Amino acid sequence: MKKLTKLTMLSLLLLIVTVIAMGCSNEKDSAQKTYTIATDVTFAPFEYKDKGEYVGIDMDLLQAIAKDQDFKVEIKPLGFNAAVQALESKQVDGVIAGMSITPERQAKFSFSDPYFDSGIVMAVADKDNTVKSYQDLKGKRVAIKTGTEGATFAESIKAKYGFKTVTFDDSANMYDDVKAGNSVAVFDDYPVLAYGVNEGNGLKIVTPKEKGNSYGFALNQTGNEELLKKFNKGLANLKASGKYDEIISTYLGETQSSASKQVTLDRDKTYTIATDTTFAPFEFVNKKGEFVGIDMDLVKAIAKDQNFMYEIKSVGFNSAVQALESNQVDAVIAGMSITPERKAKFAFSDPYFDSGVVMAVAEDDDQVTSYDDLKGKRVAVKTGTEGATFANSIKQKYDFTPVAFDDSDSMYNDVKTGNSVAVFDDYPVLAYGVKNGNGLKLVTDKEKGNSYGFAVGKNKNADLLTAFNTGLANIKTSGEYQKIQDTYLKTDKAETVAKDKTFFGLIKANYPDLMKGLGMTILLTAISLAIASVVGILFGFMRVSANPFVRWISIIYIDIFRGTPLIVQAFFIYFGVPTAFDFRLSAFAAGIITLSLNAGAYMAEIVRGGIQSVDSGQMEAARSLGLPYKTAMRRVIIPQAIRVMIPSFVNQFVMTLKDTSILSIIGIYELTQSGKIIIARDLESLKIWLIVGIMYFIVIMCLTKVSDFLERRMANGKVKR
Repeated sequence: MKKLTKLTMLSLLLLIVTVIAMGCSNEKDSAQKTYTIATDVTFAPFEYKDKGEYVGIDMDLLQAIAKDQDFKVEIKPLGFNAAVQALESKQVDGVIAGMSITPERQAKFSFSDPYFDSGIVMAVADKDNTVKSYQDLKGKRVAIKTGTEGATFAESIKAKYGFKTVTFDDSANMYDDVKAGNSVAVFDDYPVLAYGVNEGNGLKIVTPKEKGNSYGFALNQTGNEELLKKFNKGLANLKASGKYDEIISTYLGETQSSASKQVTLDRDKTYTIATDTTFAPFEFVNKKGEFVGIDMDLVKAIAKDQNFMYEIKSVGFNSAVQALESNQVDAVIAGMSITPERKAKFAFSDPYFDSGVVMAVAEDDDQVTSYDDLKGKRVAVKTGTEGATFANSIKQKYDFTPVAFDDSDSMYNDVKTGNSVAVFDDYPVLAYGVKNGNGLKLVTDKEKGNSYGFAVGKNKNADLLTAFNTGLANIKTSGEYQKIQDTYLKTDKAETVAKDKTFFGLIKANYPDLMKGLGMTILLTAISLAIASVVGILFGFMRVSANPFVRWISIIYIDIFRGTPLIVQAFFIYFGVPTAFDFRLSAFAAGIITLSLNAGAYMAEIVRGGIQSVDSGQMEAARSLGLPYKTAMRRVIIPQAIRVMIPSFVNQFVMTLKDTSILSIIGIYELTQSGKIIIARDLESLKIWLIVGIMYFIVIMCLTKVSDFLERRMANGKVKR
């Protein structure tokens, strides 16, 4: 009886332990949330059915991410259009279906980080030898699939090449329409068509790959933030572990960055690449006068990998974009967001950095902590940046006024001085600045932004763009890309060496840069004034000529260059004229021409005023004594006029010297530009501008003293006539 009781108790205890274990197991299972994910049905190699199961790049990625992040998925194969509609009506939690990330879709849905960079190609029936290019499509029918990137591209060129499009809801019917001869060609995403051709779908690709958008995992903009974070984190983990490349290679035979390749370029050509001047950590100048930063190091690494030569033109963001538009440079890399508007003008590389936008305020400001606190206030933004675009998109909702600046330093200073209460800028730039003591602090979470790309002109420098993409893929594979990122963005890489940021410490540390800028300022001033003096004297005499035609030529020239701002003249001469006549002009030459013509117009008026200030009786007396007109001018009028002209000439010298500062806008490294670059590096704007101002003051005072000396000599009659 006792044995039976013990056996019963042991069995009961075992049963309790089993139940508890099952309960724990069920509790663990219940912790795994199940998400309903819609997908396409026939979009191999991304999603298709094999042996009764849905497989493909998208399916394998999703399952691997779900395993990594400990959640479950229920797949709903609905077809692309139905999947999108199901997401809109919140019948599913997300969609993964080779879905291109476009601005229109971003307005409706939230997207993950891109997980595949696609492209578009055209294919025809494998027995068709008549259609080899877009030109052969005239008057014919082309098959496309609803809602795809291939459909968008075909619609964008059909008017140009004169073909008609017919739309299908799935890939199989679209391909069959071409094989049956109803349509002569099909446009589709490159990996899909390439996979189908390799699997023997009866088609062949006949055009090079057109650049396309990236694919992303889509969710509703509210309600599934947790799933979005899990997907992005899981994707990053898969890439770091190598699982991502393994999945890609399973279906495509290679990873997106697998083979180390080198594009054939003109090895004798040096490509000119424009960049910004003060956009740390992407581009700035170090103590050695070298351009450094993520963008600069990337270009250097890619150029080495692809074996091409280049030179950097640091001209500021707006001028860099204008230089590319006017063909003054071959490319731009300047933390440039890839937007639909820019893609209409330029060709972009594969994205090399995914950014975002944050808001910052002065570090001692505790009043502004969110967008709601901006009502009725001024907010600083930088022209052409993602931060400016975002600020303008929400300004009406939160009732604030954006104020635009051309460089980061001026924008940040506007906030620190209290003129603006906040600033919107790209997250890595602001975070880097805050970490290095720029006097601001971040007060909002990062808003999702666009990706940065390397830009070339439309239909220009395609070989350079291909080389950049290939080199970027190679350095990502080698680990060089991540090393560059970590150098500037990783927290433990922050510079900890103490710097002497006293007034004299800054002079000592930056003396070479300041003297280099001052030297260029004096050189620009000297050359342009020498030319302007000749131009001014010539047009000054023309201005007082008895010939009305000659006089009117002088008047037109003087009115144009005195009646328009110097900065407009600089832009017109550097960007406008070369564009109109299709040639390149160096920034230095453009600066000399601009200053010479501008100063020449003012000097012409000085000459005219000086000559006309001499009493008319002087000329009459000289002529009555039998002196010819030219001799009378040279021996009588001009010596008297010079006395009047000298103070005005020296004043014009001073004005021209100060005007050189405007030429920093086209990238000339003069004194003001050197100040901007030093500030971007040391973040000490007040002291640096004080130093620059003192340097200008010393040079100008020297010129003024020379003027006073000459006036005294003239007054004492010691100047030979």
